[in-house]
Amino acid sequence: MNLRSSWVAETGQTREDTRLNQVGVTTMINPVQVRSGILPGSYDGKWRLSGFWMDGASAMSATVSEGRAVIQGDISQGVFPVALPVAEQITFAPGEAYARIDLVVLKVYDKLYDGGTRNEAVIEIVKGVAEQTPKVPPTPVRSLPLYQVTVPAGASAGNGGIPWATALKDLRTPVVSVGGILPVEGAVLPGAHPGQYQDTSNNQFQRWDGGKWVSYPEAVGGIIPTSAATTQASYTGQYRAMTSGPLQRWDGAKWAAAYPGPYFNDSIDAGYTTSTTYVNSLIERAENPLTVTFVAPESRQAILTFGSRMELSLNSGTTGIASSAYMCVRVMQGTTVHRDLDDELAAIASKSADPTDAFSASTTQRLHTLTPGATYTVTAYYRTSNANVRAWFDNTFIQVTPQY
Repeated sequence: MNLRSSWVAETGQTREDTRLNQVGVTTMINPVQVRSGILPGSYDGKWRLSGFWMDGASAMSATVSEGRAVIQGDISQGVFPVALPVAEQITFAPGEAYARIDLVVLKVYDKLYDGGTRNEAVIEIVKGVAEQTPKVPPTPVRSLPLYQVTVPAGASAGNGGIPWATALKDLRTPVVSVGGILPVEGAVLPGAHPGQYQDTSNNQFQRWDGGKWVSYPEAVGGIIPTSAATTQASYTGQYRAMTSGPLQRWDGAKWAAAYPGPYFNDSIDAGYTTSTTYVNSLIERAENPLTVTFVAPESRQAILTFGSRMELSLNSGTTGIASSAYMCVRVMQGTTVHRDLDDELAAIASKSADPTDAFSASTTQRLHTLTPGATYTVTAYYRTSNANVRAWFDNTFIQVTPQY
């Protein structure tokens, strides 16, 4: 057996055993106990966790690579450091009538606690029960799970054995010394104290705040980067960047655009009116009325722009009439009028006597004294100055740009 341990054997512990196992790994889970796990690292520095990596060696055998680990016993037993300086091969029992799930573990035997005769650390296969719906066998005491291995029904060296590419489930988790930044692989476990740090598998730096892992940008009030855009917000007013859209802000319940708008609507369908009072529907236009809904920003202000291509045409048999076309908007908050129709606020096109030229007219104004967070609706209205003149409106638009 190549697996080496310290402070287990009553006699025969070598200097090599002691050197190999001076790992100093104590990722705490409480004031007395530490987390069982494997020391991180790889030969080329490309991987977080290479220790005790396992892969198929033959039909029914697998190779467990070298590595170092710690295994926590009961609260009074302490932690057992183990080391595997040379890779080791393990062999699985043949498959049975049904599939089963075996568990590969690092197991420490200590006769002081077991009541047996063994004092050693081993790589062990805990054989599961073959059944129609196989279950993972329980982890023995003083053991660190490495892999689950699904052994198909009837698997053997003569009929293809275990399909290693799909049969393995990696259960390994890393540990580091007190104060070290934990490189997360596998399950994300709770922290042991506020101020503990970890580096997640998606490259997110996190701090334990006493109840949850808080990503580093949240902790310092920064913007969550796109690489961690699925991270849960930790406070109202936090921002995150999105690859698929604008910056977002957490409002206490959901993510929403941090700077909504501009809000815009338009119609390229022409229509006319002969009404000398404002109306919001045009004859021959299918899209009535033209509206824009927006949410007021914290500044309580927004820029309002609206306009249209206008044309004035006389009714048949009518000549020599000067007239004007008016487009204005009404701003409502629910059923309350925030800003009403007024010719002084309208976009206007005028003609003298008989010409029927078209004009493009628009106006830009400031909306103010808005209620932050309230929803407003802007509706376009139209009129002519003379009932004998048709006021035509085409390419009509409304835009509201909140001011932040």
